[in-house]
Amino acid sequence: MFEALQDKFQQAFKTLRGRGTLTPETIDETLRDVRMALLEADVNFNVVKALLERVRVRALGGEIGASFTPAQEVVRIVRDELVEILGHDASLLTFSKEYPSVLLIVGLQGSGKTTSSGKLALWLAKRKKRPMLVSTDVYRPAAREQLAVIAKEVGIPCFAGDGIDSPVELALAARKDAADRGHDVLIVDTAGRLHIDEALMQEVAELRTRLRPSEVLLVADAMVGQDAVRSAQEFHERLGTSGVILTKLDGDARGGAALSIRHVTGQPIKFIGVGEKYDALEVFYPDRIVSRILGMGDLLSLIEKAEEAIDKKKALEVHRKLQTDTFSLADFRDQLRQMRSLGPLDQMLGMLPKVGMFRDAGKVHVEEKELVRIEAIINSMTAKERERHEIINGKRRKRIARGSGTSVQQVNQVLKQYVQMRKMMKSMTRGLLGKHLNRFKIPVGSSGL
Repeated sequence: MFEALQDKFQQAFKTLRGRGTLTPETIDETLRDVRMALLEADVNFNVVKALLERVRVRALGGEIGASFTPAQEVVRIVRDELVEILGHDASLLTFSKEYPSVLLIVGLQGSGKTTSSGKLALWLAKRKKRPMLVSTDVYRPAAREQLAVIAKEVGIPCFAGDGIDSPVELALAARKDAADRGHDVLIVDTAGRLHIDEALMQEVAELRTRLRPSEVLLVADAMVGQDAVRSAQEFHERLGTSGVILTKLDGDARGGAALSIRHVTGQPIKFIGVGEKYDALEVFYPDRIVSRILGMGDLLSLIEKAEEAIDKKKALEVHRKLQTDTFSLADFRDQLRQMRSLGPLDQMLGMLPKVGMFRDAGKVHVEEKELVRIEAIINSMTAKERERHEIINGKRRKRIARGSGTSVQQVNQVLKQYVQMRKMMKSMTRGLLGKHLNRFKIPVGSSGL
């Protein structure tokens, strides 16, 4: 996420490193690079102009103190202004006092509305809500069946509405059914079009009038850049949307939509889609996103993912083994399994700050099949070999390779990776990152790092 923009920012700030003082010329040179980085990321021109004007005024207005270097202070100012544009705090969902609260999901066809509806339902269910889904798309073939399939996969009830062909009647019947069954949230996936037209707007406007939703959430595709911003603006002007779900930020999206929507429309981004899996939906935290863009990492989100997926008792046991130098290959295998449960490893590495040993972590690409191969190799070892890796001689390596369908070279590579990971994790438990994570009562070993 935002890798290209992140790299360009790092290059832009190189100009300031080693400078003892800031001059208007130095600031202008740096801001030219920042401007190019933002425009190439497809950020709205007016947003870029407003941002850079404020940064320049603050940088040359006496804000640069003695505590940090000029480069650090300019990065701080840019960070503050980006957070200001994105809206400071996360914007949480609003629920009505009457059950069920209705969340109206709107957007253009192909933006990911139906998948996002399923993701949102799963996200709510994990937070003790009892959501129900309904599709009012009576035009697109199999649209309602598609939502029903997604609902089944995430374990959320979906109102079928057999025999009802009116979008409004479908939604009203679903709301009554949800209330009768004790569901506290109804997610309404509306029909989309390839472009905004009057019929689409009238239909959604009528749904809004009749349902009185607590949220009208626009699903926008980050891959289409400024087109997403324009559609967000038009939907808000016509319907009064309350927030945005920005999808496909895990792909080749340049990030411009994320940095433009709030400023242009005045509406907050509430969630971002970061993958194809149904649990790949994150609350949009402006300060954390800006930290990722500037290469500062996002340890808080990484820790939260770890807290959801990791068994804390096992984590404490791993922490103890690292301290006592008894971390075995079996523990290594268990850590790999936990890493896979956190989500794509590329995303996890991208949340680390780009300093020290983690400078290039976000550029590392790890194939899922490689992790499966490592686990197969460890599973082919005996219990004694997993506990005492030093006894694995040449003969044993050949047997392990045959049993796992791999080569001796691959077995050697796994053993080398194990030793390296053991050393790294041990040093991290004693180092700066360990101290940082311990503030949140999460042992370093629990993150699978």
